[in-house]
Amino acid sequence: MLDAAMRRLIDPPLNAAAAAIAPKISANSITIGGFLLGLGSVYMVAQGQFTAALVLFALNRLADGLDGAVARQRTPSNLGAYLDIVSDFFLWALLPIGFLLHNMDNAFGVSVLLSSFAMSMTAFLAYAIQAEKRGETTAAQGEKGFYYLAGLAEGTETVIFFAAVMVYPNAFATLALLFAAFVFLSVIGRLIVSIQRLRTPN
Repeated sequence: MLDAAMRRLIDPPLNAAAAAIAPKISANSITIGGFLLGLGSVYMVAQGQFTAALVLFALNRLADGLDGAVARQRTPSNLGAYLDIVSDFFLWALLPIGFLLHNMDNAFGVSVLLSSFAMSMTAFLAYAIQAEKRGETTAAQGEKGFYYLAGLAEGTETVIFFAAVMVYPNAFATLALLFAAFVFLSVIGRLIVSIQRLRTPN
């Protein structure tokens, strides 16, 4: 929901930074380095070191924005697009596990949250495959290596959620259920849009 507006805000500084570093480092290296920072954030969550977790998470998100900007300065590749989406989805799957390892009382919230993420990722990627077959394109959330079907719960909302539970870890169980409900609504919306579009010949 907020990704399109956020792209307009962050793209200019990211593009400026990318222009300076693109000759020195590849987009894939930034993606991999960012994912390692994300793993560090998961570990810090599990250890209850939430300030460190938040810092590492912020650096991971910076890398996630920067890798795409660097790719656009060079020649975007299928491998780069693949690594970008896989690293994001892996992180969204692993961060809740960090909260589970920190406190087993979070088990129910973690299970419901991961269920919502699994459904969201399935609906998102399944339509991306069909959109590729139909030759559909969109740049509403910035230039992507695959079709990005918008929804209520997108990357920006997910970042806000995880930042919030790192600041208020004792509220994880409640916030996880609330965010999962929001994600489930997003899944329903994406399913409705997908079915409507796929019923129409391209």
